[in-house]
Amino acid sequence: MERRDLLKTAATTAAAAITAALSTNALAAGKEQNHDHSHDHHHHDHGAMGKNYGALIASSSDCLVTGQACLAHCLVLLGQGDKEMAACAQSVSELLATCEALMKLAIQNSAFTPALAKVSADVCASCEKACRKHEKKHLECKACADACAACLKECRALAA
Repeated sequence: MERRDLLKTAATTAAAAITAALSTNALAAGKEQNHDHSHDHHHHDHGAMGKNYGALIASSSDCLVTGQACLAHCLVLLGQGDKEMAACAQSVSELLATCEALMKLAIQNSAFTPALAKVSADVCASCEKACRKHEKKHLECKACADACAACLKECRALAA
């Protein structure tokens, strides 16, 4: 599979994940609006309920897709003896763990989303820096760095 095909497949997967996430979010919001309040029950503080984290969900999902492709590419190169890719692989691995948690919290409208966005901004900045070193030589690193920059922007906007 060529790099362009790989990235197209990754983008399609990301779009499907985003659509599913946004559908789940919309469904949850719809259920909350249609909820029958005629019976007596306890209400819980859901923190950020009702906030729209669509852009954050999309950008963290994109980081996951491009990060997976970048990490896979790094591992191939590391296996071929290219030790320059070790730092990139490490930073992408950290990014994947962080963005997965961020996306899941944002989908759930968790009250912890803004706090994790602050940490995620640092992780995205670190990964972008590591990937930019290789972006002219490796398309996967450029795609990952670009996704990190976009997610960083969304994280900073939320954390501000």
